[in-house]
Amino acid sequence: MCGRFSLGADLARLLPQLQGPLPPGLAAHYAPRAEVRPGEPLLIQRQEHGQLQVALALWGLLPEWVKDPATAHRSVHARAETVALKPSFRGAWRHRRCLIPADALWEQGRWIRRRDGGLFWLAGLWDRWIGPDGSELESCCVLTCAPNTLLAPIHRRMPVVIPTGLEEAWLAPADGPSLRALEPLLLPWDPAGWQADGPPSWLDQPQLELNL
Repeated sequence: MCGRFSLGADLARLLPQLQGPLPPGLAAHYAPRAEVRPGEPLLIQRQEHGQLQVALALWGLLPEWVKDPATAHRSVHARAETVALKPSFRGAWRHRRCLIPADALWEQGRWIRRRDGGLFWLAGLWDRWIGPDGSELESCCVLTCAPNTLLAPIHRRMPVVIPTGLEEAWLAPADGPSLRALEPLLLPWDPAGWQADGPPSWLDQPQLELNL
């Protein structure tokens, strides 16, 4: 969990939530996506070299130290309880956290979303793999935690959601005490103001995609 989510907002609604330069071609080619799946490019908000920026990263984390990406496992999720310990995630946990915009989650036949229909941030990690020929591949994964009371009857895990107003604190490189200060954000979020609906209407409709 989560294996699919929605980003159905158009660019005009999304842009006020994003900070920094956009990826080349995004403004011309962006389209809302009713269903986003692992292996597809995700829109992420990140901070690099002290600058906020918007990027695209494939959903499925490929650590920078992997020798052969063709055979490497690409993690879609990272468990919040062990993210600081596992070699695949601990470097990104310290220095390469990201935010992934979404407006709904799809889990076990249910549609999880805010009651006001608003956007929210999934907590993520990103990494950059550089090949021997200088080629680059940026990828990411979603952090998960134990479920809250809304999600517990549906699934044993749920994505970490970063509250509005804490975006910069989440993105800033951190270590030691400042990194530990982020740990409360990894706990189950308050389900007040959220709802779980039946199957979304887009299951029987053609899907919009981001083609860059």
